[in-house]
Amino acid sequence: MATTASRVLELLSLLQTHRQWPGGELADRLGVTQRTLRRDVERLRGLGYRVDATRGVAGGYRLEAGSQLPPLLLSEDEAVTVAVGLRSAVAQGLVDGEHTTLSALAKFEQLLPPALRARTDALAAAVHTSPSGGVPVAADLIGQLALACRDAERIRFTYRSGDGATSARSVEPHAVVSLGRHWFLVAWDRDREDWRTFRLDRIADVFGTHVRFEARPVPGGDAAEYVRTSIRSLRAPLRLDVVLEAGLEEMRARLGGWGSGLLAAEEGRCVWPLAGESVAHLLSTLAWVPADIGCTLSGDRELIAEIEKAARRTAAAARAGVASV
Repeated sequence: MATTASRVLELLSLLQTHRQWPGGELADRLGVTQRTLRRDVERLRGLGYRVDATRGVAGGYRLEAGSQLPPLLLSEDEAVTVAVGLRSAVAQGLVDGEHTTLSALAKFEQLLPPALRARTDALAAAVHTSPSGGVPVAADLIGQLALACRDAERIRFTYRSGDGATSARSVEPHAVVSLGRHWFLVAWDRDREDWRTFRLDRIADVFGTHVRFEARPVPGGDAAEYVRTSIRSLRAPLRLDVVLEAGLEEMRARLGGWGSGLLAAEEGRCVWPLAGESVAHLLSTLAWVPADIGCTLSGDRELIAEIEKAARRTAAAARAGVASV
């Protein structure tokens, strides 16, 4: 059996990886009895860790946030990763982010042994980032929204659109996404009964309702790609539908993030709505359709004719290149 000190450290490591552990499972992991587990929990409490214990079928142990911040238990690789992350880009786009990050980094690196600090310096020297250039967002807002996403809690807030109009929103938050110059919230808008993306710098007066919801799958299965698609749609004046001769689930699997927005159609087909800034943009997106999947274009006839002309020019250029080899 492991020594008491090493066992308590292992218990702390387990508690830091899950929101809640059933007591029986914890005891089995540590190879001890429930009585010994309770004593080890008391030892952690004596060190300043707030470990909450609940009884019953759904009970167990969980590590709570406390008034003190005892040292985290990190492996060498985890410690280096945290330091490099602090040095690089985690605070980009946050209000007072640079000052906060440098302060946290200075405190953290004081705890690193010389060998780990040397590894951190070497790795950080090879990582280069540039400022986001976006509107700064308060870190506590990101944290509040992230917790609502994690806990599947409905929230309400005031939102200011691009033209300055404000509206009250009631949403089911799914994910917080950092993309390009901005932070976004991906959520199901309860009033509009559809998915929406919200820029965090336009969100104010967030109110948690303490009402839980059953999470829905985000379109395409990838929140970041959904934000990218939404942004492209806002900027793209040209639109058409691609009717694919394959079922919805098959095309979602084959297109991955590119297939966000796919819609089921009759007779085992599906429709892929596309939007682009130019004919060339649409043509490049169409190249993602697998060669073995038949498809037809539906939409403005003049736009489809322009796409056909562009495709012919591309095919002619490819033939000329092959002939010259």
